[in-house]
Amino acid sequence: MTWSWVMNYRVKVWDLPTRLFHWLLVALFGLMWWSAESGLLLWHTRAGVALLVLVLFRLLWGVLGSQTARFSQFVRGPAAILRYLRGEHDGVGHNPLGALMVLALLAALLVQLGLGLFAVDQDSYTFDGPLAKLLDSELAEQVSEWHAAWFNVLLGLVCVHLLAIIGYRVLRRENLVKPMLTGHKEVAQPVAQPAFASPWLALLLLAVVAAVVLGGLALV
Repeated sequence: MTWSWVMNYRVKVWDLPTRLFHWLLVALFGLMWWSAESGLLLWHTRAGVALLVLVLFRLLWGVLGSQTARFSQFVRGPAAILRYLRGEHDGVGHNPLGALMVLALLAALLVQLGLGLFAVDQDSYTFDGPLAKLLDSELAEQVSEWHAAWFNVLLGLVCVHLLAIIGYRVLRRENLVKPMLTGHKEVAQPVAQPAFASPWLALLLLAVVAAVVLGGLALV
């Protein structure tokens, strides 16, 4: 009779700032959607500005933050994607395909948020985006239509993201949600512990981004 054991090694993958970003993003996206559907445009704008601060912070954190959060660590070219599809990826953070989704979602969010800053309330014209007054009325209305249409693109990307999470869970028995909650992941073989930046640096970057965004909008 033979016995076999599967030993898993626990490694920290995601830092607290990255995890908070992820779940705050989910919450604010839901709030933006609900407030728009409910006609609560003041809350819609507030959520949008908060989300803009959050996304800009993530871009900075992707350059200055922890190892697994840095774009330079997980954004790869076609060769890396092919190696991953052949099962040769041994990283613990975003895989090359996941990196494409991260970039696509961040880019789509920036487009949506940028359009929203210049959008107008086409129903009652009582509440406009913070920068709508910089455009003439005809262009502002066109931007509002683009803002509404682009949401479908963004929603499509979110659906693909959710389907990918489900697919990994069902087909590969890999839980992508739990590490984003706990920060830790179980791997089959020992891997080097990623380097993590200070959460105080994250707080400083967030404060700077918030000051720049809110200060800039207040000056308009």
